[in-house]
Amino acid sequence: MKKTLRIATRKSPLAMWQAEFVKAELEKIFPALEIELLPMSTKGDKILDVPLAKIGGKGLFIKELEDCMLAGEADIAIHSMKDVPMELPEGFALGAILERHAPTDAFVSNNYATFDSLPKGAILGTSSLRRKAQLLAARPDLDVRDLRGNVGTRLGKMDAGEYDAIVLATSGLQRLELDERIRHEISPELCLPAVTQGTLGIEYFENDQETLEIIKVLNHRDSEIRSIAERAMNHRLEGGCQVPIGVFAELDGDKIFIRGLVAELDGSVVLTASIEGDKKDAKALGTTLGEKLLAQGAKAILDEVYASDLHKG
Repeated sequence: MKKTLRIATRKSPLAMWQAEFVKAELEKIFPALEIELLPMSTKGDKILDVPLAKIGGKGLFIKELEDCMLAGEADIAIHSMKDVPMELPEGFALGAILERHAPTDAFVSNNYATFDSLPKGAILGTSSLRRKAQLLAARPDLDVRDLRGNVGTRLGKMDAGEYDAIVLATSGLQRLELDERIRHEISPELCLPAVTQGTLGIEYFENDQETLEIIKVLNHRDSEIRSIAERAMNHRLEGGCQVPIGVFAELDGDKIFIRGLVAELDGSVVLTASIEGDKKDAKALGTTLGEKLLAQGAKAILDEVYASDLHKG
């Protein structure tokens, strides 16, 4: 077994937490293994005044870590799975899907206890087209504005009075020990999570068996099955990372239940569908769910999103 393992990671506090978490978990199992972190700033971290979809989507966060691996500087990269494109570049693979943390979105506000209690015209901040569409569908009277930056930056903007409330991933706040900022978790019934939200994945070179032998011990099979189902739906819809698509898979014994959603950006149209079956058929069920949404007209909605200014550089 190799003696050292090098992890490429973004420098943001949340990305560093993810890398440190994986490092600590592996050190428990392989105490003789020396693990090094290689923190770096990516273009997506640096350009904060433009909507993410306009500068290339969340794939920006992934590519530069892969470039670091290709340069021979790192063996693996840790990603939030919701940032990982459906198709990885040739030679790369996912070696482990970690146990899923909270998949929900969190409502954060200094002045309002719940999403429902926001007054008409309140300014709500989010970087996600998925959240924007669903929250506007529930509350078209709100002023939903773009919000970029790492978790600390976003909280700072709200604290400075730029927003009445913001919506962030529950898992991110919990990982940064900012649980006290969560006023309440938004139910999947109100806002269906992003594909694989709350799940971490480890990327490696698919021909590097030595590295795979190390990282595969962290694979969590149930989380992997849910990830496969959700990513299959998104893949069938040809959805990128920054699109108004929501999906949530749940397991009950050998059964899997998946809900999917595609929405207009302004929330005026929300298409929903669901499917259930045996978890061994997770990928096929996810694909079928995507087809159900396409049959309702999802392609026209997504084509319009891709043609919009949000996706033009």
